[in-house]
Amino acid sequence: MFSHTSSGLRQYLLITGNYWAFTLTDGALRMLVLLQFHQLGYSPLQLALLFLLYEFCGVVTNLLGGWLGARIGLNRTMNLGLSLQLVALGMLLVPTEWLQLVWVMAAQALSGVAKDLNKMSAKSAVKLLVNEGGQQRLFRWVAILTGSKNALKGAGFFLGALLLQALEFRGALLCMIVLLTITLTISLWRLQPALGRAKRKPKFNEIWSKSQAVNQLAAARLCLFAARDIWFVVALPVFLSSQYGWDFWQIGGYLAVWVIGYGAVQSATPWLLPKRQSGSPHALLVWGSLLTLIPIATAMGLDMTQTWPLLIGLACFGVIFAINSSVHSFLIVHYARQEGVSMDVGFYYMANAAGRLLGTLISGLGYQLYGMPGCLWFSGVALLLAVILSVGLPTQSSSE
Repeated sequence: MFSHTSSGLRQYLLITGNYWAFTLTDGALRMLVLLQFHQLGYSPLQLALLFLLYEFCGVVTNLLGGWLGARIGLNRTMNLGLSLQLVALGMLLVPTEWLQLVWVMAAQALSGVAKDLNKMSAKSAVKLLVNEGGQQRLFRWVAILTGSKNALKGAGFFLGALLLQALEFRGALLCMIVLLTITLTISLWRLQPALGRAKRKPKFNEIWSKSQAVNQLAAARLCLFAARDIWFVVALPVFLSSQYGWDFWQIGGYLAVWVIGYGAVQSATPWLLPKRQSGSPHALLVWGSLLTLIPIATAMGLDMTQTWPLLIGLACFGVIFAINSSVHSFLIVHYARQEGVSMDVGFYYMANAAGRLLGTLISGLGYQLYGMPGCLWFSGVALLLAVILSVGLPTQSSSE
């Protein structure tokens, strides 16, 4: 199953644990910042601006991080991500009067670099650690890694809201710094030194993918994640707070349950799909078309006095979106080259980050102009584009 079996399994578990710890703090930090600054009176557009540099830096990091990982090794890019996240958390420990919009945006920018270095490293490493020749096996391990990461991110949302309520802003940050410091220490000590380093040092002008399948899948991924974040990043938490009067822990708890459930479905996708769709591009057309209908139906049935139409719609969205996302995550690892895998994966997640950037901007601006119904309609349009862009994807990787 794994290259060099026991050694490969240990490295896989170490990378997964590293990824889990980082994701837990990343989810908690997002919720901390969102709720803290909403409480301080920031408008939906200002809240979106707090995350714009985070997402923009993710675009740049994924594009350059894959090239960097191929040159210096995935262990170094992963540990660099952990280190930068510690710096970002430290920046938010300054006195309250320093926490102006520009300063928080700068801290979020560093966190965006850190997160995408960590994610690119983890996703690329799976391709190298799992033996070639088993498409279904690779699909399962990618799904487990991705799904468990999202479940932990959901737990992070709840943890962030809970820590903010229990320990306030600075106390919550200190708890996360301690967790990441322990994780970084273990990673520096045990992670394989040469993991993911290409035999031939790639040139800088090779950062752009030359694979049509990777480029097409990346474009579809951009639209898919823009569609999610249009309603999820700013619009939903602000709507739950301002329209329904939910407290911090209720908002954090709901988002946590949603993302944990979403992660669980992602992990189970290889077993949920019919065999003919398992790891197949055809699944993106079937499930993507179904997904497109959900935000539109939710917008049409939205009730400003009762929460259940929105919550049911978003629960259905989470299940179908998770299946689409899981197939996407497998296909990029499947299409990526064995030599310099981090470059294809990095390019793909650059598009993923660009989608989140676009979705974040529309979430704040769209909510301010058109409210929650407008954001849901925008989400439906983005999903339709994702389906169109998925037409004609190959079933085999370029190396097969």
